[in-house]
Amino acid sequence: QVQLVESGGGLVQPGGSLKLSCAASGSIFRIYTTTWYRQAPGKQRELVALITTGGTTNYTDSVKGRFTISRDNAENTVYLQMNSLKPEDTAVYYCNAVLQTTSGSPYYRYWGQGTQVTVSS
Repeated sequence: QVQLVESGGGLVQPGGSLKLSCAASGSIFRIYTTTWYRQAPGKQRELVALITTGGTTNYTDSVKGRFTISRDNAENTVYLQMNSLKPEDTAVYYCNAVLQTTSGSPYYRYWGQGTQVTVSS
């Protein structure tokens, strides 16, 4: 059984910073692309940032220069460092990982339960 657990969300003032973590546990052979999404009230879920096995990253335009995604392969953990936060960054943040549970097994996509980020004065 594989689990993704997000942590690090909370309430922060505009201009502040938070660092989210997405930790994968269970029977994992290899994690491929990990993606952070967010969903604000009344809006569709949107891609925020992703990182591949090789370390290639991509960001949605609204967070470029403010957010940084990174990974610790030894710990099966992906981070999202969020700086210069704005009220419009308020959302539930979810991580999503594509992985194999054993060598040669199909690729599966897993979701975490989400962590709330609120940017408000």
